[in-house]
Amino acid sequence: VSTLLVNSESTAMADTTTAATITATATATAIDTSTSTATSTVPPPDTKPPKAKFSWADEPDDEPEPEPEPEPEPSTSDDNLNLQSLAIDDSKSSINRFLDDPDVSNIQAVTSGDTPYTSAKTFEDLNLSPELLKGLYVEMKFDRPSKIQGVSLPMILTPPYKNLIAQAHNGSGKTTCFVLGMLSRVDPKLAAPQALCICPTRELANQNMEVLKRMGKYTGITAECAVPADSRDPTSRSRRPPVTAQVVIGTPGTINRWMTARTLGMSCMKVLVFDEADHMLAESGFKEDSLRIMKTIVKFNPDCQVLFFSATFNDAVRAFVSKIVKELFLKEYNELFVKKEELSLESVKQYKVTCPDELSKIMVIKDKIFELGQKLGQTIIFVRTRNSASMLHKALVEYGYEVTTIQGALTQDDRDKIVKEFKEGLTQVLISTDLLARGFDQSEVNLVVNYDLPVVFDRNERYNRSSEPDYEVYLHRIGRAGRFGRKGAVFNLLCTDRDYELMAKIERHFNSTVTEVPSWRSDEDFEAALKNAGL
Repeated sequence: VSTLLVNSESTAMADTTTAATITATATATAIDTSTSTATSTVPPPDTKPPKAKFSWADEPDDEPEPEPEPEPEPSTSDDNLNLQSLAIDDSKSSINRFLDDPDVSNIQAVTSGDTPYTSAKTFEDLNLSPELLKGLYVEMKFDRPSKIQGVSLPMILTPPYKNLIAQAHNGSGKTTCFVLGMLSRVDPKLAAPQALCICPTRELANQNMEVLKRMGKYTGITAECAVPADSRDPTSRSRRPPVTAQVVIGTPGTINRWMTARTLGMSCMKVLVFDEADHMLAESGFKEDSLRIMKTIVKFNPDCQVLFFSATFNDAVRAFVSKIVKELFLKEYNELFVKKEELSLESVKQYKVTCPDELSKIMVIKDKIFELGQKLGQTIIFVRTRNSASMLHKALVEYGYEVTTIQGALTQDDRDKIVKEFKEGLTQVLISTDLLARGFDQSEVNLVVNYDLPVVFDRNERYNRSSEPDYEVYLHRIGRAGRFGRKGAVFNLLCTDRDYELMAKIERHFNSTVTEVPSWRSDEDFEAALKNAGL
């Protein structure tokens, strides 16, 4: 095992073997957003359709995903590439200001075998095609790899292509890592699925597709989004032709249905990516669907490279992922992790507000956060259940505020419309269940409100009165503010004894103290909090 350190020490799971240390530094930039198209063939194995189950993002009742109908869009290419004209003037580049790429990263990469890896300081160091370089410089407007990209991309792109388990900060450029990894491995002349990315929600799948479409604009590579279609659409149940798209990005239920119907083949698959891998392989997430997909790929193409990416990995999931990689894929793998203490986002200031009752929580949002923060950008308010989302939406609308709400019970078209309007800045306040807690990128979000703190879902508790916080979801929620290194503030509204207990556990878990706003009634206290957050 070779150990690769970026600017510090860190933690990482290691197997047995010797270790060599290399210091790697690379600064940069990366932003994530996602969309692309096409269609192909290749039969998968005999697998039963996945059991219907509730959505992890909403508590407690959700319905199984309906059959999808993807809408492919052709990608474009450009034969006349002049890379000399693509140089970016650092003085004009805005990427470095937005990326969460702190001066002191605490990243440790543990590599297996004797394959040498050299940290990439420029994208040219990665031996990318001229078409991909043009996409990075012209469309993505990047100037160089971020630290996480500089370390992980050589491990992804250097033969022999080893599997990778990677954990890094929100906003550090993980999406660019795996999208670039997929595009680099695809043969544009082979009209068959060669790269597959699996995401927990349609919103994240669509977003990753947008990134891939922009980055791969000049490659001619085709892609298709495999997400649930609106069940009211009569064509959504019709038999679809074989998939010939070279990259497929989608949700696990839809991917499994396409595999079971033998319209999505796996025999040409070169790269499999799990985005938000900790949830995709957790007992409470999509573990069964994810395992079924991996077993299918191993059956048809055991040499397929698997990349697991997430901002969080708890110990249980981390051990399970390592076990899968060793026992299912039977080959060496690399790892990249950051310390738990380093995961909390320094650019985001966290606060807790003591509220005597539920009405006062609404008054804080209305009179303090909205009134004082209305010129600061967009706001996301996270709630635990659909009922809470509906109640809060109704209350704020009755006070005369324009807000939108997204949760799993909405139609697919309505969810897409709400996300599109928010990303385009047409709406300023979005109430959401944990549907958008993971991976949702919107650089204008400066304020996040935890109306309810996230808790571990307990199937045995009808009203889910669990007193155990969901630490990973909390981290993902606060990561929606201050994207790409911008300043941001998070307000945790505490009302009950259970809320205080949950907050205390969160502080202990991340070994940090969340600042308390002295009075929920004081404009001065909230103004000071926003000022201290740099807003």
